[in-house]
Amino acid sequence: METKRCTRVCLLLAACLTLSACTGMFRSYGRFNPSDEVAQSFANFQVNDDFRYYISGSNLRPNALMGLSKSHRLDPATLWREVQMTPAKMKEIVLDMNSRRLVYLLKGFELLDNNDRRIGVWYSSVEAPTLLRMQEDGTVRIDTPSSGIHDWQIGSLMVDSTH
Repeated sequence: METKRCTRVCLLLAACLTLSACTGMFRSYGRFNPSDEVAQSFANFQVNDDFRYYISGSNLRPNALMGLSKSHRLDPATLWREVQMTPAKMKEIVLDMNSRRLVYLLKGFELLDNNDRRIGVWYSSVEAPTLLRMQEDGTVRIDTPSSGIHDWQIGSLMVDSTH
């Protein structure tokens, strides 16, 4: 009797979760789309004047670099630090990040909003877990990856590898 009840509760819970996902419970979330083009732009120290650039981690050893479209506002509650980006500054940051490349595989990603529109770029270790959320107040919420990125064993960056 108890087993049947547990089975019914589990089935009901699964149905509710499926229904929630189908009705758009996660509709405000954007995604990180892997991009060789973005990785190459960082490797070539290309600065896009349409972006504001931010770093995560220490100034001496950043663990993530992000460019967000100037038409979007980053949620001020996050710990990102804005950097006045120049090609020389980009080179300094990227070369520092690449100096650890033997340990951490660095990748480029397009930042896509909840409607699959490109709103920015991202460069970090594949293991840098975070989420991108379009908030009701119009800001973009992208939490910084853990400052202990060096200690990560397994990460969960939301990556869509189908594109």
